[in-house]
Amino acid sequence: MEKIYQASTAEGAIDFINMFDLEEAAKEVIPRGGYGYISSGAGDIFTYQENEKAFNHKLIIPHVLRDVELPNTKTTFDNVELAAPIIMAPVAAHGLANVSAEKASAKGVARFGTIYTASSYASCTLEEIRQAGGKEAPQWFQFYMSKDDGINRDILDMAKRNGAKAIVLTADATVGGNRETDRRNGFTFPLAMPIVQAYQSGIGQTMDAVYGSSKQKLSAKDVEFIARYSELPVYVKGVQSEEDVERSLGAGASGIWVSNHGGRQLDGGPASFDSLQYVAKAVAGRAPIVFDSGIRRGQHVFKALASGADLVAIGRPVIYGLALGGSIGVQQVFDFFKKELEMVMQLAGTQTIEDIRKIELRENRYL
Repeated sequence: MEKIYQASTAEGAIDFINMFDLEEAAKEVIPRGGYGYISSGAGDIFTYQENEKAFNHKLIIPHVLRDVELPNTKTTFDNVELAAPIIMAPVAAHGLANVSAEKASAKGVARFGTIYTASSYASCTLEEIRQAGGKEAPQWFQFYMSKDDGINRDILDMAKRNGAKAIVLTADATVGGNRETDRRNGFTFPLAMPIVQAYQSGIGQTMDAVYGSSKQKLSAKDVEFIARYSELPVYVKGVQSEEDVERSLGAGASGIWVSNHGGRQLDGGPASFDSLQYVAKAVAGRAPIVFDSGIRRGQHVFKALASGADLVAIGRPVIYGLALGGSIGVQQVFDFFKKELEMVMQLAGTQTIEDIRKIELRENRYL
């Protein structure tokens, strides 16, 4: 366990130019072990770095004379109007960054007007998260399955009781990735994980120990179980191949979540954006697609939407905003992406989110 642990208590507007500046500032606020856990990737961090670089594989063609002014980022998803097709990705232990933890995150996301995805490994209870975000704010629940189906039922009941509108099954983390930064820092969680406290406390545990407490052998039957028992849409998170699309949809998944866990699991795998084109082609409109990993610019959001994503999820930038400004910092991060997306939409000649989906990106032949 870290000998010194003191998360930020900040709550207020923050000043930053971009997400890279924001991360540098957050590094000075978040304790070393916690920052290492949040920011690092697996192994040689090849995949972590490629996640961002891969967006340069495709180019946005500027368009003129298209009668575009004040582009509108609003979109309707699952009968809910969102301020933008940008949602909160599930991230564990927000309390590492700010003592208000997920309560502040949920509040900031709700004020922006989009979906909040709560992690099984949150620092707050689902009751606290829902209360902070408000009962009308759309919330999803990200699920790490236990080896005990009784515990699984209890947690799914808890999620439904607290208004979850979908279950996100993280399927790419059945074992911890090679997170050398955590080992170098001797990082263990200094906080409890109240949602899963029935079978693990979190306090004093490494990430490997936390994952070791969860179910490591997942199959299509698990998707069937969750969908049947919860009676909620199930998104399978961690899909990067055509085969896994068919396996997920065939098991009853309602949505596909393209992700490589922010480069924190299998180093040497493809960038998430490079996987998106294959997944989108395989899905072929049969189910909604959520995309994450490497989003740092409005251009990245635009390219993901133009490549088949219905929603784009952000994680690390939100936590950095949380550390520096609490709920207000969280909202500012979402506002940043929305503002940059509006600028890109204007220059690309797209008035609406639906217009982006009709755009064809150009292959970058300069690489």
